[in-house]
Amino acid sequence: MSIPRKAVIRQNWFDQGGEAYARFRPGYPPELAQYLASVSAGRTLAVDVGCGSGQLAVHLARHFDRVLGVDPSADQITHATAHPRVDYVYATAEALPVARHGAGLIVAAQAAHWFDLPRFYQEVRRIGQPGAALALVSYGVLKLDDALDVRFSRFYHDEIGPYWPAERALVDTGYAGLPFPFDERTPPRLQIRLAWCLDDLLGYIATWSAVRRLREAARDDVLQGFAADLAALWGDPSHRRAVHWPINMRLGRL
Repeated sequence: MSIPRKAVIRQNWFDQGGEAYARFRPGYPPELAQYLASVSAGRTLAVDVGCGSGQLAVHLARHFDRVLGVDPSADQITHATAHPRVDYVYATAEALPVARHGAGLIVAAQAAHWFDLPRFYQEVRRIGQPGAALALVSYGVLKLDDALDVRFSRFYHDEIGPYWPAERALVDTGYAGLPFPFDERTPPRLQIRLAWCLDDLLGYIATWSAVRRLREAARDDVLQGFAADLAALWGDPSHRRAVHWPINMRLGRL
C-alpha cells in the first residue's frame, strides 16, 4: 500500500550529528580491505586517514597487526567503532602521527578531497615503507530501483546540487581529476551493496554536507518535500530495498 504524498515523516532525519554519521554511513565490503591488504608492503601497520567513525578501519584490522585511524574531527573519533587492533587519533592528514617508513598501507576513504594534497603526499612518502600502497577510495552516487532512482537523481543533481561544496565533484568522478604522482595500478571493480529501509536512506542523506548547507539557507522545505515524495514511492517504510554504490579507487605504490 502506498503512502500519501502528504504523509508526515516520523521524525526530522535532517537534524543529525556525529552519532548519525556512525549509524547511517554505508560500511565498506570486506573484499575492499582484503584487496588493500593484498597490495600492502606489509601487514604491521595500516593508516586510515580521515577515518570518520571507522567503517573501513575495522575491516582492515582483520588483516593488519595494527590500524591507526586518523581524523581531524573529535566528534567522529568519539563515535568511532572500537576494535582491539584499531587506535583512533585526533590529527590531520598533513601531520600524521606515524614514524618514518612505518606503514605498509595508507588509505583515505571518502576523504582525500578535503586534504592539502601536496602536504598529504609529503607525509605519505615520509611514513610509507618502500613499496607501500596508497589508496584514495571513494564511492559514487547511490543507485536505487526504478522510480525511486529517478526521484533521488532529481534531488541529488538539481535540488540539492547547488549546495554541494566544489570538492564533491571530485568524489563523483572517483578522484579522476586529482594529481596522483605515484606508480598507479588498476584496482578491481567493487561495490557497496545494502538493503535499506526508508529510515536508513533518509538518515544517510542527513549526514551530507549539502544537507547542512541547505538547512543553513532555511530551505528545509526542499528536504521535507523530497522525503515525502520518497515515502510515497517507497510504500511500507520498513520494507528493505536494494541500495548500491560503485567503489572508485586511485591506487599507487611508493
